[in-house]
Amino acid sequence: MSKTDTNQKLIDLRKKSKLGGGEKRIAKQHEKGKMTARERLAVLLDSSSFHELESFVAQEPGVSGANEFDSVGNGVVTGYGQINGRKVFVYAQDFTVMGGSLGEMQSKKICRVMDLAAQNGAPIIGLIDSGGARIQEGVHSLMGYAEIFRRNTLYSGVVPQISLILGPCAGGAAYSPALTDFILMVEKHSYMFITGPNVIKEITGEEVDFENLGGAGVHMSISGVASLSAKSENESLSQCRTLLGYIPSNNMENPPCIAPSDDPFRVDTELDTIVPVDGTKPYNMHEVIRKVVDRNSFFEVQPTFATHAIVGFARFNGCSVGIVAQEPSALAGIIDIDASDKISRFVRFCDAFNIPLVTFVDSPGFLPGINQEHKGIIRHGAKILYAYAEATVPKISIVTRRAFGGAYVVMSSKFIGTDINYAWPTAEIAVMGAEGAVNIISRKEINDSEDPDAKRSELIQEYQEKYLTPYAAAKAGIIDEVILPSETRAKVISALSVIKEKQIQHPARKHGISPV
Repeated sequence: MSKTDTNQKLIDLRKKSKLGGGEKRIAKQHEKGKMTARERLAVLLDSSSFHELESFVAQEPGVSGANEFDSVGNGVVTGYGQINGRKVFVYAQDFTVMGGSLGEMQSKKICRVMDLAAQNGAPIIGLIDSGGARIQEGVHSLMGYAEIFRRNTLYSGVVPQISLILGPCAGGAAYSPALTDFILMVEKHSYMFITGPNVIKEITGEEVDFENLGGAGVHMSISGVASLSAKSENESLSQCRTLLGYIPSNNMENPPCIAPSDDPFRVDTELDTIVPVDGTKPYNMHEVIRKVVDRNSFFEVQPTFATHAIVGFARFNGCSVGIVAQEPSALAGIIDIDASDKISRFVRFCDAFNIPLVTFVDSPGFLPGINQEHKGIIRHGAKILYAYAEATVPKISIVTRRAFGGAYVVMSSKFIGTDINYAWPTAEIAVMGAEGAVNIISRKEINDSEDPDAKRSELIQEYQEKYLTPYAAAKAGIIDEVILPSETRAKVISALSVIKEKQIQHPARKHGISPV
């Protein structure tokens, strides 16, 4: 074979590889409103930055159902590139090749880039669009999934792992995204479930379609499996780029900082009146956060799951932080099982990747009720406590209004290791609210009085003045400083600059045993 023929063979193989499953299958993908694997990578990564690896890995011979195009690439495109100038490793399953199904060789390609990501301290991003295990390969496909799951686990907390669900992800395949840090889904295109609608109907008699079983809406609002959703693939890929801008490339780096675009000493006097005098009236904590952090920097995660809890990323003076808060306008900011899981997982992610935590506290406590107790609110609530107590990153808390009982303790209180603790003048820190406390500790005095209602009101006022003011907490050393709400931004930026280099060593151990 001449040198010219050899070169032409390489050109032909590259062309075949880039066609995936062939032009007809690509057309079908487009008819569904979906991009191909390579088109997705072109949108996700910086222009011309993608370098493919193992593009000629072939399908094992003799597998039924394969056509001439399935012999090259094996249903997944793998490699590395850049996002906003930062190195990332990627894999994108190709639905045009045997439905993106995973076999042994596809698994080896995915595992290779996962290993490279960990060895080189860079995020790993998976673009998932697959019919599941390649049944024709039998147990070899299951072995392939197991190898991926093991790496998801070993590299957890080492490099960020992000999964974009851009098509089906069913059965055991769903466990890999579940082990990653963030899951992004696309409305009407993404589906995740362990057992499909047909099997469910056969076994339980329940009828459900793909969207209502495992669509983006379900996993964003009900199950809490998904972190973000988008209306289109382009939007989802853009969300991934934005998300990466807040997190470091690995667990040895500090969180990214950008050139500040906002005055660190900016004062918003509207904050001084944002909390109603009447403690029973709600206000919007999202508005508080937006007024305190760098302008337009708040990036919320899981915004429609457990909406009474808020988690997300923001910047102070250009540097990334994790934000945790309660939303008083949703269930009064109470903490329940879902809120506990949402908060604790986010806190642990931030701690693993050296991202400081800023917590805004306003909660009346944990949700009472038989259902919550029977489903384990004790165990789930303890997850928040464990996450904050274990975290060694810089931690700042601001009590804006209520911090009652367990809600005070678990939400980044001083005595579980928070570095700087502020309170607004509207803060109330106690075991419980004044009315409940008075009804318990002064019951006899109230009942013996000539006018029980008047006596109760008098005692409630006395309790509020004596115990519920932030100055009582400050006097006891629970709060470091009572600040004006409008001072919050400058105070947080100053505190972060002082504690950013803190060092804490936990006792030697293999690992703790979180109340999972």
